[in-house]
Amino acid sequence: MSEHESPIKTPKQLIVAVVLAFVVPVLIIALLTKHVGSVSKTGAGSVALTPEAVAERIKPVGRVATAPESGSTAVAAASGPRPIRTGAEVYAAACAGCHAAGVMGAPKFADKGAWSARISKGYDSLLTASLKGKGAMPAQGGGAYSDAEIGKAVAHLANSAGASFAK
Repeated sequence: MSEHESPIKTPKQLIVAVVLAFVVPVLIIALLTKHVGSVSKTGAGSVALTPEAVAERIKPVGRVATAPESGSTAVAAASGPRPIRTGAEVYAAACAGCHAAGVMGAPKFADKGAWSARISKGYDSLLTASLKGKGAMPAQGGGAYSDAEIGKAVAHLANSAGASFAK
């Protein structure tokens, strides 16, 4: 065979070569497409979209539970009715932090001189100041107490300095 001769010698060979030149690549592409399409692959991040993964991400971080009564270990007891605390209990829990030491000008417990001017204004005046807050003292002493409990604490504190409030 010379340098300028073609391997295709007959028209039949030419038709076969042309048909194979189109059919073989199309067949290869079709088989590759079928192979790639039949393999089940998960894309990046697709596992993060499952219902379980979504539920895990949006679950609550914590729960709000009110504090149980002192001495109680059950959280359920905090939601039920509780007895009214005495003035001494409320004083010890909320008031003593400032009134025992006279922090930021708070009149000290049983200091008759510091309490005399306040006692002379009357129980209602002291109770209003305790419920609404006065100066550096927050409303209700910063605690979560009922008005009746605050009233008992006011009477306890004032009575220690010479008042005779009946609450």
